[in-house]
Amino acid sequence: MNKKLIFFSIVGISFTILLCVGALLFITQNTQDKQTSKKTPSLESLQVKYANITPKLWGEKMEGITSLLPSEASPVVYLTFDACSGAYDKALIDYLSENKIEATLFINSRWIDKHEQDFLALAHNPLFSIQNHGTLHRPLSVNGKSIYNIKGTDSIQGVYNEIMGNDRRIFELTGKHPRYFRSGTAYYDEVAVSIAKDLGYEIGGFDVLGDGGATFSKEKIIKQVNKVKNGSILISHFNRPKSDTFAGIKEVVPLLQKKGFSFKKLE
Repeated sequence: MNKKLIFFSIVGISFTILLCVGALLFITQNTQDKQTSKKTPSLESLQVKYANITPKLWGEKMEGITSLLPSEASPVVYLTFDACSGAYDKALIDYLSENKIEATLFINSRWIDKHEQDFLALAHNPLFSIQNHGTLHRPLSVNGKSIYNIKGTDSIQGVYNEIMGNDRRIFELTGKHPRYFRSGTAYYDEVAVSIAKDLGYEIGGFDVLGDGGATFSKEKIIKQVNKVKNGSILISHFNRPKSDTFAGIKEVVPLLQKKGFSFKKLE
């Protein structure tokens, strides 16, 4: 009798363990599935949804754009670096890596095509978060608005292609879909913002202009530190090695650390 009791107890415990392991595997797989698969509405459904809506807003800041994240008990700042095309500021990236500084890299399809091996190395570096900077580096508009002499996308299909073309490219190389999108020039109309949201994206805005499109002098980049607050998103670039961006960031990082800031990435 005791042997039977022991036997059934062992069976019961084993069954319970199997259930727990199965549940854990399901949760883990479900989490991985969310990272590697994304259900998005079709272009046709978006064209129907937004067919008769005319945008009224145009800019870098509006409802739906994440320009500042909630403050934390210890101050944090989110360094973000864009690459639309052009070269690779490897010295800047190496500096971040050597000093264990987390950062978010918004990368455009054209840069990926030109620097595919470098892109793959960045994607495998746990310090960095890879996010979507568009396919052709266009401002995001449904009716062709322009900024800085760069013509924006001019239709719902244009918005869709600008977002999803690079989404597919990044997924093809990394097996993961980005969570954040930042358009070329970081300009949007509110209809384009809404379409991006429908496609599962958060819009990666900013509240501190770090290097002015890689045009700021080292001194001006350093002065931008005074604008950083808890939860700030700072925008700079890593595709202009001849600019002062690296020289400025090399000073900005320790200054922010002295102020008690730590660095986080958007993910």
